[in-house]
Amino acid sequence: MNMILSSAKSKLKSVTSITSRSCAVSSVESAKPYNDIPGPRGPFGLGNIYQYIPGIGNYSFDALHESGKDKYEKYGPIVRETMVPGQDIVWLYDPNDIAAVLNDKTPGIYPSRRSHTALAKYRRDRPNVYRTAGLLATNGIEWWKIRSELQKGLSSPQSVRNFLSLTDKVTREFVASMKTTTKDCIPDFMPAISRLNLELVCLMAFDVRLESFSDEQMKPNSLSSRLMESAEITNQSILPTDQGFQLWKYFETPAYRKLRKAQEFMEKTAVELVSEKLLYFDEDQQKLASGSHRSRSLLEEYLRNPNLELNDIIGMAADLLLAGVHTTSYTTAFALYHLCLNPDAQDKLYQEACRILPDPWECQIEASALNSEASYCRAVLKESLRLNPISIGVGRILNKDAVLGGYRVPKGTVVVTQNLVSCRQEQYFKNASKFIPERWMRKTKEDVNPHLVLPFGHGMRSCIARRMAEQNMLVLLLRLIRSYEIDWKGHVPMNIKTKLINQPDQPIQIKFVSRKS
Repeated sequence: MNMILSSAKSKLKSVTSITSRSCAVSSVESAKPYNDIPGPRGPFGLGNIYQYIPGIGNYSFDALHESGKDKYEKYGPIVRETMVPGQDIVWLYDPNDIAAVLNDKTPGIYPSRRSHTALAKYRRDRPNVYRTAGLLATNGIEWWKIRSELQKGLSSPQSVRNFLSLTDKVTREFVASMKTTTKDCIPDFMPAISRLNLELVCLMAFDVRLESFSDEQMKPNSLSSRLMESAEITNQSILPTDQGFQLWKYFETPAYRKLRKAQEFMEKTAVELVSEKLLYFDEDQQKLASGSHRSRSLLEEYLRNPNLELNDIIGMAADLLLAGVHTTSYTTAFALYHLCLNPDAQDKLYQEACRILPDPWECQIEASALNSEASYCRAVLKESLRLNPISIGVGRILNKDAVLGGYRVPKGTVVVTQNLVSCRQEQYFKNASKFIPERWMRKTKEDVNPHLVLPFGHGMRSCIARRMAEQNMLVLLLRLIRSYEIDWKGHVPMNIKTKLINQPDQPIQIKFVSRKS
């Protein structure tokens, strides 16, 4: 009997496999040609890059969300745009197409993207410092070898929880320092948020306090000021160098020169921080073993890893300084903006913060409370990320031929998802333009396609420091709203600048009013 059942299961499996392959073949055969995908090609097929030239075209690299919306309204849920001859981008808006691309698990193939190409050139031109182009720009097995080792210290929940007490301590210091500076309205709160996040990145990664919001570090030529400026310049240089004719490959263009100079300073700082840690590494390990030293920094974790070379660690240090500050700062700024404009949501968050922090200056945020009692704060963050994600979407290079939107899209095509535009469509969200954290709460949760809200990317290539970034932002939101009532004093609505990562298009003008303890 068992042999008969086993034979039947085997035959059923074979039939299912044949049926699946037949359906896939049928789907490909019935799909429309790649060249029929609607979208702008430019005059005479010469490319649409001219539309992004300031003063000439209707689009802008600083407003990709607006050009993305325009293309969606003109052409539909899949758009093929020829930037220059031989360089296409396929934009995807349908969550089912997005899922088809991001869930591709072709055996032996790793998710790839075309991004940070100029940064890759800079690092490959410096083999004495870097072994690879780093996590942001590398693809294939080379990328996975680095990723699989580096994520051990950044991605596991326990590793992230180990930094909670340090994060809370520094954030409490930051919020307390605002008492002396908050008189009425802060004309731009963004620099302060960025300094806090830089402080947290350096503390967790290198076990170093920069004192970023001290009077000395506030000066324009201080280490923290120059690091923030260099990271911002690098991020702003990525899109202009990734798109178009990429003339920087042949000679140093102004955009590449800006990137190079910014990277030289960040690289110098990363090398110094790693070198300083190497000098005191043995001493720190002895203190850690004796219990007289706080939890191990990420850099210490990496230095103990025999599978990582020093070049890998320097590259990761530079990547943390580049990607770890402005992403969380801009996201926090958007969340504060939405809370200012939605006083009911702000009050609900305040009530939750009071339960977690009965005394805002004496109590600590415990891991258990952050995991189980901060549900509304998490909903606030997720709803803010729906409306204002870190980037417009996720980029991939297709690993194999695919059928997307009913069209055959060949292997090697650059595909970019348009999650920001899709997340603001009524067909996917009720009252899509409104800030409603309740849509993410358990009792009032909406039925949402899981491939719409992807602020940290998806799958193997998702943000390596996602949990760390979320923890830092949750702690800051809880402590700020527990201590202050906030009111927006800037222009409404606040728009977006798409400088690779989405940033506010105006200063973060907020009035802070101290709450009674």
